[in-house]
Amino acid sequence: MAHADDYKNRSYGEIPVGTGFKPGIVVVDFQIGFTDAQYPLGGAPLVMRALENTTKLLKVARACGVPVANCNTAYMNEREMPYWKITAVRETFRRDHPSVAFDERIYDPDYDLTVCKKGPSIFFGTDVSDYFTKERVDTVIVTGCNTSGCIRASSIDSFSHRYRTLVPEDCVGDIEEQPHRDNLRDLGRRYVDVVDLKTTLDYIQNWHQSQTRKAG
Repeated sequence: MAHADDYKNRSYGEIPVGTGFKPGIVVVDFQIGFTDAQYPLGGAPLVMRALENTTKLLKVARACGVPVANCNTAYMNEREMPYWKITAVRETFRRDHPSVAFDERIYDPDYDLTVCKKGPSIFFGTDVSDYFTKERVDTVIVTGCNTSGCIRASSIDSFSHRYRTLVPEDCVGDIEEQPHRDNLRDLGRRYVDVVDLKTTLDYIQNWHQSQTRKAG
């Protein structure tokens, strides 16, 4: 019979990811369809908490010059879509539907790299990784929704691209708390450091101060 600490006993999660030379932030799917309760997928409490905290994070990050990649999910029509099993995605995530607009609280079109993704991961089929390569980013901070879907996929792709990957627990959200917790636990055992907003802000501010000292 398995025990609660079997993963730990087999060395899962023993080595922290840590931080590297330069952070970048991905903001996954904070579009109106997830942040406005009038839409079928919108307004989940954990998602709204994540939106509020990500807004705080981005204010500091942009002031410190951290690259930000921001995405929504939208399709020309159902023919373009993967085989989503979610009716609300099939019916509302269309390019001409108001639910695919970026929530203005986390979006700065004059600062952010903006991409429209077609799959769960912000990296799949987009130029986010190319942008981060040009910016010499080696540490990716993942924010957005939903933890069990697009956050998990984006985090694994970030890992697969060889980025150090941080996921602030309070900057990501899901429809239900249990999948949120379960997926962060599993990501943290294998691929990422699960942190929080305060730790992430401290990292960014310390990085910015070190860059300022170098420049001076």
